[in-house]
Amino acid sequence: MIMKTEKPSYLNLKKDEIKKRAEKLWNMMKQCQLCPRMCKTNRLAGKKGFCGTDDKLIISSYHQHFGEEKPLVGINGSGTIFFSNCSLKCIFCQNWEISHARSGIKKSIEDLSEMMITLQKAGSHNINLVTPTHYLPHILFALDIAIKKGLKIPIVYNTSGYELVEIIKQLDGIVDIYLPDFKYFDTKMAEKFSSDAKDYPEYAKNAILEMHRQVGVAITPNDGIMKRGLMIRHLVMPNNVSGSKEIIKWISENLPKNTYINIMSQYYPYYRAPEFAEISREIEMDEYYEVIEYAKKCGLTNVEIQGY
Repeated sequence: MIMKTEKPSYLNLKKDEIKKRAEKLWNMMKQCQLCPRMCKTNRLAGKKGFCGTDDKLIISSYHQHFGEEKPLVGINGSGTIFFSNCSLKCIFCQNWEISHARSGIKKSIEDLSEMMITLQKAGSHNINLVTPTHYLPHILFALDIAIKKGLKIPIVYNTSGYELVEIIKQLDGIVDIYLPDFKYFDTKMAEKFSSDAKDYPEYAKNAILEMHRQVGVAITPNDGIMKRGLMIRHLVMPNNVSGSKEIIKWISENLPKNTYINIMSQYYPYYRAPEFAEISREIEMDEYYEVIEYAKKCGLTNVEIQGY
């Protein structure tokens, strides 16, 4: 049930509810199944899962970010926390130093809670968790502490879209803004360019539907600052590698026509992308605007169009 309130959902939860969910997820790291890789690694014993993470919390950076969607940035920025490592590992990742090379600094759960409070005190409009799933137990423990310190701004769950519905359900009533990618429609493309994740399209679809069930359509309020809702990102890639039209069609057929979707034009061949002919160049203007026109044809009315 979608609550008609601007107060973050987590402030409506029963006492210790977030801590209970954190404990449940923490225990899952004994045979880790937090993401669709389901590698069943005993991370609590110090072993690293597919994502490259054991039980230690590694954070790359945190700051007020002004490069996100306008309704998230507002005047004071989105309070962004970049977590190291990743379970998807796209070979064209623009943040490959973080996702592949594991750049970052070991932090405690208490440190993470203080980051949240610091970002709020700086005026950030939200706490934006980037690539968070493999650290979800740590995040919920930190959030529980931060709420007791006075945290009262929305949580943004900024994800690749490669998520288990069962895990997303653990965030019901905690996350107010979901910001998933929908990267591919073709299983073969996902397999080739995201480390054999041929099941990506199906997991992304199911996760996005659950996110929508929880928070509904993202409608920018009169003050211009997003408080709640689903905001989908789709990166247009060269040679239709991402299956943009198929993704647009799926959204138009399975979600409300006013679903917020940011159709992104900034693809660049980072990291290992130059090794593959299909994705070794930037996109062309015609490729991008063809997708925009198709979104209009499908009747989508809440589309963010980036300047090319």
